[in-house]
Amino acid sequence: MAREVLKTEARALEKLADGLDEESVGQVLDLLLACDARVVCSGMGKSGIIARKLAATLASTGSPAFFLHPAEAGHGDLGMVVDGDVFIALSRSGDTGEIVALLPAIRRLNVPLIAMVGDTNSTIACEADVVLCVEVDSEACPLGLAPTASTTAALALGDALAMALLKERGFSVDEFAQFHPRGSLGRQLLRVCTVMHTGDQVPRVDEVDSLAVAIKEMTAKGLGMTLVESADGKVTGIITDGDVRRIAQSGIDTKRSAGECMTPDPVLIASDALAPEALRLLEESKITVLVVDDGDRRAIGVVHLHDLWRTQMV
Repeated sequence: MAREVLKTEARALEKLADGLDEESVGQVLDLLLACDARVVCSGMGKSGIIARKLAATLASTGSPAFFLHPAEAGHGDLGMVVDGDVFIALSRSGDTGEIVALLPAIRRLNVPLIAMVGDTNSTIACEADVVLCVEVDSEACPLGLAPTASTTAALALGDALAMALLKERGFSVDEFAQFHPRGSLGRQLLRVCTVMHTGDQVPRVDEVDSLAVAIKEMTAKGLGMTLVESADGKVTGIITDGDVRRIAQSGIDTKRSAGECMTPDPVLIASDALAPEALRLLEESKITVLVVDDGDRRAIGVVHLHDLWRTQMV
């Protein structure tokens, strides 16, 4: 039974994709792109749940949107709808009473109405500016009653509209990151600049400074390393705790210069790189610190593996 449900819903999506009305989709996208305010998504019952998902997806991808419960709308919440909004009504039958009751008010507000319905001859469809048909041959429910294939089709069409709109807007990863500051998505979209150490937090010595000075700087800053810089301020190397241990075992005099003791050419990363990229570089290079530079080997910060641990990247 479970397998048959999946097959029934898959067939519904295939039919939806094959029969998609490009002209109507284009008209919907034009309305949404021209929207000066918000996209209002509404539906009752299971269609309402799909409408909530559509509103959430639009809002997170650059198109301000919210869900309006049609029953509550008839008791004052219609005041949320303002000039410049676009209204999307979802209804399997196209004759949902609570939405039909709102149609005169929507017309008075002069708000464009998009209908996502299973019957293009229904009341809502006849009143809409653009109609998107989400008719299915049958529900996946063995009783033919519970909304299953129809809600899957509506959900998928909503996603299709949102993604087409995202592409048309040129919505970027940076913009997506602004709307997803928390959770696993937010962590994936963190930039190196948000987790790196900067300013006086960054341990650094000159090439001509002694190893003793370098060890003192490492101890004071507590990052287990120090940058080594040339006279013109460019990073030429790095000294880590591991380097100091190896140097101590070899009996090298701590009066020797940092330039003589450093590991040259440390791994660099840009400040606008994504945190997962920093983690990949750390793992591939088998190191714990990356130097964040300005593109000309001048350090503007450092990012430590522990910084990524604290953001739960690993």
